[in-house]
Amino acid sequence: MPLTEDIAAPIAADLDEVLARFDAELASDLPFVTELVDRVRGYRGKLLRPKLLLLSASAAGGIRDEHLTLAAVVEMVHMATLVHDDVLDEADVRRRNVTINRMSGNEAAVMLGDFLISHAYHLCSSIGSTEAARRVAAVTNTVCEGELMQIHHRRNLELTEREYFDIIERKTASLTALCCELGAHWAQAERSVVDALSSFGRDIGIAFQIVDDLLDLTGSQDETGKSVGRDTEMGKLTLPLIRFRAAADNERRAQLDKILSNGHENKAAHTRAMLAESGCVEQAFEVAREYVERAIAALNGLPETDAKNALTVAAEFVVQRRT
Repeated sequence: MPLTEDIAAPIAADLDEVLARFDAELASDLPFVTELVDRVRGYRGKLLRPKLLLLSASAAGGIRDEHLTLAAVVEMVHMATLVHDDVLDEADVRRRNVTINRMSGNEAAVMLGDFLISHAYHLCSSIGSTEAARRVAAVTNTVCEGELMQIHHRRNLELTEREYFDIIERKTASLTALCCELGAHWAQAERSVVDALSSFGRDIGIAFQIVDDLLDLTGSQDETGKSVGRDTEMGKLTLPLIRFRAAADNERRAQLDKILSNGHENKAAHTRAMLAESGCVEQAFEVAREYVERAIAALNGLPETDAKNALTVAAEFVVQRRT
C-alpha cells in the first residue's frame, strides 16, 4: 500500500495545521525570497517526517499543540537537507521539477537551505522549552556529520559496510528517529514507549535510505521524479556495491573499480550492468526489509489504534516506494 491520504487519515486535520505553520513561519516581505520559498514547497512529497511525528504522538497518548509546531520544524530541517543535498550532488531534478541550485545557482540554494534551518530553530523556540530545541539541534549536528562523513569517503573504494551504515544512520535515520521520539515525548509517554518509537523511526530511516540508494542506482528519472545515478557519478559506494566488491573475484572487482574511478560517460549504466547478475541489489533490498520488520516489531507494546496501524503501513511503504 502506498503512503497515501488513507495512512494520514488519523492526523489529516493536524497535518493541515502543520503546513499552515510551516508557510506562516517562512513568510517574507522580499518577493525574490518568497519566490524561492514557493519553489521549495515543490519539494514536499510524502511528508513522511511530520507524519511520523504526529502518528507517534497519537499512538503514544495524543497530539498536543506543541506537536504541530515540532512537525513543521522537522519538515523545515528536512527541506534544508534536500536543498543542500542537491548542491552537493549537482542534481538537476527533484520532485519532477528543476532543482533550486540548477535554476537559481548554488549560492542561492545554499543560502535558502540556511534560511530554512534558521527558521526551523526560530519556530522551535516558540514552544517555550529549550529541550526540544536542544534535541533538534543535536540531531541536525548529527545529520551534518553524516553528510561530512559521506563527502570524506567519496571515491573510497574500500568503504566498509559498517562505515556505510554509520553514514546513513547519521544523515537519515537520526532525523526519522527524532520525529518519533518528539512525538512520544511531548505526548508524555513512558520512557519505554519513547525509546520504542525512537527505535522504530531509526530502523525505518535506515531502510528508507537503503531503498533511496537502490532507486538512485536502478531507477529512472521518470520513475523517481529526481536525478538518478548521482551516487555513482559522485563516487559514493552504497550497499549493493560494497556487497559486490566483497564477494567478487579480483578480476571483477578490478573491473568495477575501473568503472567507478575513471571518467566513463555513464558510470551508473556500466555499474548496473555489472550488478545485474550478482544478486547484490536483491540482497540490499532484503536488508532494508529486515529493518522494516524490526521497526514494526518495536511497536508491539503499543495499544492497537488507528495511529499504530498507520505507522505499520508507513513502515511497509518504505520497501514498496518507487519515488
